[in-house]
Amino acid sequence: MTFSNAQSLRTCRRPAIIRACGLGLALALTTPFLAVAATPAAPAAAPAAAKSKVSQIDFKRGDGGAGRLILRFEGEGAVADLRNQDGSVVVDVANATLPAELQRPLNVTDFATPVQRIDAKPYAGGTQLVLATRGEFESLAYQTGNEYVVEITPRAGAAAVGAVSGAAVTSAQARVAKPGYSGRPVTFNFQDVPVRTVLQLIAEESNLNIVASDTVQGNVTLRLVNVPWDQAMDIVLRAKGLDKRRDGSVIWVAPQPELAAFEKAKEDARIDLENRVDLVTDYIQVNYHSAASIFKALTEAKGIGGQGSSNNQENGFLSPRGRIVADERTNTLMISDIPKKVAQMRELINVIDRPVDQVLIESRIVIATDSFARDLGARFGVQGREIGNNSRAISGSLTETHNIIDNGEYELPGGLNFNLPATTANGANVGALAYTLLGANFAIDIELSALQQEGRGEVLSNPRVVTSNQREAIIRQGREIGYVTLTGGGNQAFPTPNVQFKDVVLELKVTPTITSDDRVFMAVNVLKDEVLRYIDTSIGQVPEIATREINTAVLVDDGQTVVIGGVYEFTDANSVSKVPFLGNVPFLGAFFKKTSRSKEKAELLIFLTPKVMRVEKRGGIPQAQMLEARQPRG
Repeated sequence: MTFSNAQSLRTCRRPAIIRACGLGLALALTTPFLAVAATPAAPAAAPAAAKSKVSQIDFKRGDGGAGRLILRFEGEGAVADLRNQDGSVVVDVANATLPAELQRPLNVTDFATPVQRIDAKPYAGGTQLVLATRGEFESLAYQTGNEYVVEITPRAGAAAVGAVSGAAVTSAQARVAKPGYSGRPVTFNFQDVPVRTVLQLIAEESNLNIVASDTVQGNVTLRLVNVPWDQAMDIVLRAKGLDKRRDGSVIWVAPQPELAAFEKAKEDARIDLENRVDLVTDYIQVNYHSAASIFKALTEAKGIGGQGSSNNQENGFLSPRGRIVADERTNTLMISDIPKKVAQMRELINVIDRPVDQVLIESRIVIATDSFARDLGARFGVQGREIGNNSRAISGSLTETHNIIDNGEYELPGGLNFNLPATTANGANVGALAYTLLGANFAIDIELSALQQEGRGEVLSNPRVVTSNQREAIIRQGREIGYVTLTGGGNQAFPTPNVQFKDVVLELKVTPTITSDDRVFMAVNVLKDEVLRYIDTSIGQVPEIATREINTAVLVDDGQTVVIGGVYEFTDANSVSKVPFLGNVPFLGAFFKKTSRSKEKAELLIFLTPKVMRVEKRGGIPQAQMLEARQPRG
């Protein structure tokens, strides 16, 4: 039996109300009750006497975080109605009572669906369930027999993309496996209607031709509210154990065993025909890859070269009789199989064996330093003597006082009482101003010193590397620093010295991947070592090495420069060395103390610029296609 929709040949469709009235009149002769609507259902009639009751309320989590409410009834004639009201979903069952043990609220927050709470209560002689929701959602409901299902699906937003993980793969698989329905929403309400009639209504709505097998029989009781027509068709087929096969604008509907038997017979005929076809041998020259690597990739796949069972081979690249051999010397693949499989293999290898675009990665590693230091210090000395019954002398040390008393000599500028001059770490000369006052029995020495240092430096490293798409590239530059270690000891009289070497290098590792939208995804590792100083030990000098490293992944436009890492260091130090009490005297305290202040700034920046180098084409034809076209056929 064939149902064809002739409405597609007209410029406009008949009004929905005329179509519904016509079908209702035709079905009234064969069924006691039928209500069909392609638009939202009309308001329900007054509640009838309850003939059934709710036997079970169940809630489950579906695919994609959807909440699924399942109501099961005892008795016949239960009719449910669904509506959205103030952010909640309300289900009214006018002619079904609710037992006392089911009159309780259900907290379903732990299911992680848009439904947070379900309140079940008697209402107007029937039953009412209120589903409290959160966030944006879409609702649909359908009824098959004595089971009524309400699905609350969250509206899909833009999913965040991150690293590949097990959870991300599972989520992506669920989205791919879940069938997508794009038909126009319809509302159907059937009571004991022939399945063939329902298929005719769906054909009218979908503008498709539906061919039903003679074995499609039986009636269906179904209530669907706001459901896409293609999903409504799947529900009807699933309820009656049917299945469909689509070819263009024609859909064939038949029982599942009948379709399975037809496809099995068709597949058996195909296999029997292939087993009778003579084998042919073809030679495929590999140009841009290794024939051995392509052979390994194909043989690791399902159904190649005796891998797996014959059933797997039927679904693989070669037939059960097919064989493939790689010749590494000539970089050629030899294939023996039926002509159909050989042609498919040639097409597959032509897709794989293509020139790969290259990427030039330019990196700049900049280390900028800025230093400032200021030192203020003073040296101050007083020497004097008094000769009498008790000789007295003052100086900076006992040696100097003894020299003054014994010899009467003053050493200038020896015998300093306070020695806190300005100093510098690198031994630079400091500016100083000295004053000496010498008398017959005394000497005063004063020296003021000051130093200010400023320094700026920049170290620029610019490694570059070219690599093929999805191929890791490494570039290194540096040296090996040697140092001595001791091994042995214990029972040995003397330990054995050994010379060890440590790499101090600038290294860039990058693996680029060119995306389909002309961007470059790069996995980058940058390493820069530097020898700071050498530490003296009893067996020699040991180097102290500063290491800067970054390991990251970044997505960059072609030719765009991006900063993939930066470290900023700032040091501010102040120190005061002074003589207690004297260093705190205003003005004069400057002669008895030393003040130092230093600031150091260092900044590390790593810049990265990828540039895609497209494969050269000759005469408008890719090089891979030209080489393949020159090969002799047959």
